[in-house]
Amino acid sequence: MTRSLDLPTPDQVDTLAHELALLNSTAKRCIAILGSRHVPVTTVHLIELLASSLAQEGHNLLTSGALGTNAAVIRGVLSVNPSCLTVVLPQSLERQPRESRKQLDQVLHLIEKPEHDSLSLTEASSLCNEELISRCDQLLCFAFHNSGTLVRTVELAEARRKLVTLLYFD
Repeated sequence: MTRSLDLPTPDQVDTLAHELALLNSTAKRCIAILGSRHVPVTTVHLIELLASSLAQEGHNLLTSGALGTNAAVIRGVLSVNPSCLTVVLPQSLERQPRESRKQLDQVLHLIEKPEHDSLSLTEASSLCNEELISRCDQLLCFAFHNSGTLVRTVELAEARRKLVTLLYFD
């Protein structure tokens, strides 16, 4: 009995080869970790642990300055290797919530975007996420299914052929 085998297109093979090479590589990567502001309490510690482990391995981590996922990433990296962390804000530091500013004052590599202060937070966050994607090799994203900005960021990263891991809270 003969069977037909659907072979992947050359583009799919190239993408798979690229992703496997990144996963198998021992080279240090630049990894963006983004996610929702509304993180289940049980997940916060897991995100901090993940971020600190990646920083201990010497990977460079990128995130933004929001509460929730991003704050957990910042705490995790600051606890082991602050020089491995870059935080890109969607707007100026003054536009960040007061509870975030104290933590952000500890970040060595902080990039502000005061030119986006006149934009809505959604618009500024989308532009910020685009910049983070352009700077990274890999994206880890923690989101809810209705997290529009984050889902669009994942789609952008995939279109730019980044290695993407999307984990849903719901």
